Amino acid sequence: MSTPVIPSAPRERTPGRALAVVLALLTVFGPISMDLYLPVLPALTNELDASTSAAQLTVTACLLGLAFGQLVAGPLSDRFGRRRPMVAGAVAYITTSVLCAFSPSVESLVAARFVQGLAGAVGIVIAQAAGRDLYSGGKLVRYYGRLTVIGGLAAIVGPVLGGQLAAFTDWRGVFGFLALLGAVILIACLTAFRETLPAAERTGGGLARSGRDFRRLLADSLFLGAVLITGFVNAALFAYLSGATYVLQGIYELSPQGYSFAFGLNSAGFMVFGFIAGRLSERWSEKGTLVLGLAMTLIGATGLLATAALRLPLAAIVLSLLIMVSGVATTTPPATSLALAHYPEIAGTASSLLGMARFAFGGLAAPLVGLGGSGTALPLGLVTVTCGLLAVLVYALAVHPHTGVAKHTVAPGRPVDQVTAAS
Repeated sequence: MSTPVIPSAPRERTPGRALAVVLALLTVFGPISMDLYLPVLPALTNELDASTSAAQLTVTACLLGLAFGQLVAGPLSDRFGRRRPMVAGAVAYITTSVLCAFSPSVESLVAARFVQGLAGAVGIVIAQAAGRDLYSGGKLVRYYGRLTVIGGLAAIVGPVLGGQLAAFTDWRGVFGFLALLGAVILIACLTAFRETLPAAERTGGGLARSGRDFRRLLADSLFLGAVLITGFVNAALFAYLSGATYVLQGIYELSPQGYSFAFGLNSAGFMVFGFIAGRLSERWSEKGTLVLGLAMTLIGATGLLATAALRLPLAAIVLSLLIMVSGVATTTPPATSLALAHYPEIAGTASSLLGMARFAFGGLAAPLVGLGGSGTALPLGLVTVTCGLLAVLVYALAVHPHTGVAKHTVAPGRPVDQVTAAS
């Protein structure tokens, strides 16, 4: 048994209110890009004379761009700092949003949406990495809790705002609004985003160094476990986002207003439990909070499957969805902290793998809920239960065995977390 090391106080940087607001804004890139134009998707399909499946590819393309763009943006931010890639990403986001607005065909729109996702991924990964530059310990988990809350709020506001925009403009105007949003974020980055990663703490070595960093991260079972858990629980979340409208409106015959209420209730649960998880992880334990979130996710998914199999009333499925979505939110802050806490020197690279898993797993799971047709909720229940079970299995095999003692040291003016594992 190794001798525990008493933690020394890590040095933390004070972000300032303006920078904190900018970092919060960066987290809306993903949900706003995905949700804002969903209310105008049918009109887009008709105007471009596209099939429903072709139009849905515009969603998938953005999702894949958000996933794989982080694999590029993360290492670049470790090498060149956080600010320059963020400014470049905002410029690219504005440009591709304009290209989306002027797309003459669904094929060109799919291509533009993929690049738009690549550009939007920059904001997501840098918001996470910059948090690791600024915080450690409990404050880091609390920061990720705030990001979870903001992401949930954006998920609520996105479809509502898109529906309001549809009353004044067409789908091209909605993409114009996204370009305007990108311009606001660009101005905020230029005026208020000060660099969080000093030059002395950046990595070098180009692609070879990035490859070594990725191999180093994937060889760490704790990091890999946290990434896989994040991927599996978000796969359950994206399955819900993809299939809930068909279940609630098609099977239970909710009106659009009733569906909006149910969606808003789940999003509110996501926000509340994301906030609670950040505080709970700080005052209790990251692993304990993670176990609680996994349990909630699996209980909710099991309830969803039982509701579909037994044809239980509407209240049962709404409650099951609320528990599952809240469980996903509860896992997010501790899983993110466990993944990033021990890699401050390559936080961007580590964040990129975490974000890639979140969107890639979600993109793979979303189409599966439609395999059984629109008249049953069984596929949604089966997909979410499978994802929940896989997340629990990963925790048992990869995360639970780590009983290390956190050791904080100060290296070149920044917090470094190491683990002295029990042997």
